[in-house]
Amino acid sequence: MSAEERMKELGLDLSSAPSPVANYVPAVRTGNLVFLSGQGPRRPEGGMVCGKVGLDLSVEEGYEAAGLVAVGLLSSLRAELGSLDRVKRVVKLLGMVNSTPDFGDQPRVINGASDLLVDVFGERGRHARSAVGMGSLPMGIAVEIEMIVEVE
Repeated sequence: MSAEERMKELGLDLSSAPSPVANYVPAVRTGNLVFLSGQGPRRPEGGMVCGKVGLDLSVEEGYEAAGLVAVGLLSSLRAELGSLDRVKRVVKLLGMVNSTPDFGDQPRVINGASDLLVDVFGERGRHARSAVGMGSLPMGIAVEIEMIVEVE
């Protein structure tokens, strides 16, 4: 099954790629790599998921927020490429979690994005990854993730 078919099967809407909130572009392609700028968790009904994981949000809520970020990244990627079927491999994620100083489950939170990417791309969605805690993120968002993808 193609990535585009899998997105439809999962019921994920990629119709509107998020706009940048500052002076940068959502994606840069160089050779066969696409570098996607960091994005936050946009709710389908509007607004962002904000707060600190471990204080305002549970690990499960952080996981869901990371999944929302992955949908936004895929929207930007499709806008850049025209089709997710051009993805050869998800190479790397950098996942940043707005969390309390004593919180140590950042990897479980970022699994929300990683699991979705594997769901969409299968083995091509398995990637290298960093999951780190941050004292704060822009606009108080709960999670920010950037992604590098290899394309055909």
